[in-house]
Amino acid sequence: MATLPKTGTVTYEEWLQMPAVNAKEEVVNGEIRIVPPNKLPHANIVDNLTALFHKQLDRSVTLLYASTFGLVIRREPLTCRTPDMVLFERSTMVVEDGFVHSAPQFGIEVLSPSERRPEITEKLRDYESIGTAEVWLVSPEAATVEVLVLDDGELRRSAIVAEGVLQPKHFPAVQIDIAEIWPD
Repeated sequence: MATLPKTGTVTYEEWLQMPAVNAKEEVVNGEIRIVPPNKLPHANIVDNLTALFHKQLDRSVTLLYASTFGLVIRREPLTCRTPDMVLFERSTMVVEDGFVHSAPQFGIEVLSPSERRPEITEKLRDYESIGTAEVWLVSPEAATVEVLVLDDGELRRSAIVAEGVLQPKHFPAVQIDIAEIWPD
């Protein structure tokens, strides 16, 4: 990931004062990172998942966001992620300064070939630290979904599946047929 020209790290307050950039950015431990654009299969998978979830959710109770907002993990050192897809119960959301400062109940990360395991682990630790109950890691290359569930403060693998139907534990009315995730 590329880094903005500013050297060192930024605080939450400094970051809020910085001009907006015309790129997807994350801040990890105070370091601003420009996230390269995703390739089309990634975008298609996120779009397919978004459509599948929207058909089955009560939008008066649940909010779904897909790569369009900042999720503040912590203010010190500042870490703000832009998840591929997350679900919130509206009643649990905390928004400050235009950013979400509360844990989603459920998250999805679509893995890209350029992401290394340490980066994925770092994202998962961030989800753990705020108490996200479940995360799916979608692998376009392997055509699998790894399901991780929060257990005793740690996201633990409960399954890796390549076919069938998945149900998020916190949203049991939702059923996602894995075959419908993949681009045509």
